[in-house]
Amino acid sequence: MAMTLAAQIENYIKRLLALSTDNSVELSRADLAQMFMCVPSQINYVLSTRFNTEAGYYIETRRGGSGYVRIIQTRLDGGADLARLLAAAKDKPFSRQAAENLLTRLFSEAIISEREQAILKAMLAGDALKLAGENEELLRGRLVRLLLMNLIRDDFTESQK
Repeated sequence: MAMTLAAQIENYIKRLLALSTDNSVELSRADLAQMFMCVPSQINYVLSTRFNTEAGYYIETRRGGSGYVRIIQTRLDGGADLARLLAAAKDKPFSRQAAENLLTRLFSEAIISEREQAILKAMLAGDALKLAGENEELLRGRLVRLLLMNLIRDDFTESQK
């Protein structure tokens, strides 16, 4: 099965991040677009959907002729970082992709197990949430918020032992 262009771009950036010594990489949108023979808006799409806060990344940009994109991979460091994620998720609608990014991050940082990730992914995927109609993303956001609140409680409880 052929990889989509977005997946190819994502994998390339992730390889660069894995090779970096400081969990960051600085790139030119135009250079990436030329390398992958696509328009810069395709690069913007990959950055916004695959390298966002939910997925564990912070992006700095500078536009113009010598513009760049700096992607910084962040790590969750216990309850305080989970609390920040919780505050950012307050009453925020969550797309299916954003929820999937968050679950992948929580698993990759060993906050949830593979089994928990699979269960949560199925719950947040959308089939059951489609019954909410136009409120699907808002309901998913509230479910994500409940998940984060419980993770904070568990993290706090574990740190008190």
